[in-house]
Amino acid sequence: MREGESYDSPNYRWFSTRYPCFLYIDRVVVAARAQGAGIGSLLYEDAIDFARRDGAGILACEFDVEPPNPGSERFHQRLGFTEVGRQAVAGGRKTVSLQTLAL
Repeated sequence: MREGESYDSPNYRWFSTRYPCFLYIDRVVVAARAQGAGIGSLLYEDAIDFARRDGAGILACEFDVEPPNPGSERFHQRLGFTEVGRQAVAGGRKTVSLQTLAL
């Protein structure tokens, strides 16, 4: 989703207070049996193409670092995302790495 939405997500709000123009990916889930088949990459490639055409400037997302999600971390690193912050969510039970990809 683009900036300026009234979306009640602490991660979306974090990006909203720091970036005037972005496309935010909230969640992509690929079934365990389909992981490694390139489905996530195809979805992100499509989102990147859309964001570029729409003039978003950056693609923003997050993944859990507590509890750890090393597969998501490797995936986002491979695509060129950079950590721009971290925050505790879910009443402090989780910590997310806030990521951006310059377009």
